[in-house]
Amino acid sequence: MAYRKLGRDNKHRRAMLANLTKDLIRNERIETTETRAKEVRKCFDKMISYGKNGSLVARRNALAFLNNDNELVKKVFDVLANRYKERNGGYTRILKLQERKGDDALMVILELVD
Repeated sequence: MAYRKLGRDNKHRRAMLANLTKDLIRNERIETTETRAKEVRKCFDKMISYGKNGSLVARRNALAFLNNDNELVKKVFDVLANRYKERNGGYTRILKLQERKGDDALMVILELVD
């Protein structure tokens, strides 16, 4: 699977994506750059797939990615997986904002679809 490096090494990129995914699960809406949002969308889709699967292995994989945050994994498996059980993808929406003033990066809002 091709992915964007986002100007970071492997450990930093993985930690950043995990933290953004955790924020998206917790708040159900985040504001970030467009390229980061597109990468976080992939991670979030994987978490929902784990939640729909519901097996012990899927729960452990979700725990490993979300840095053993039991509260968020419980929300993914109990709340979000049930919310999206009839949906086959497209769990998030990207709303474009204006460019960031400092580096002219396109800012977006990444939010969950209801």
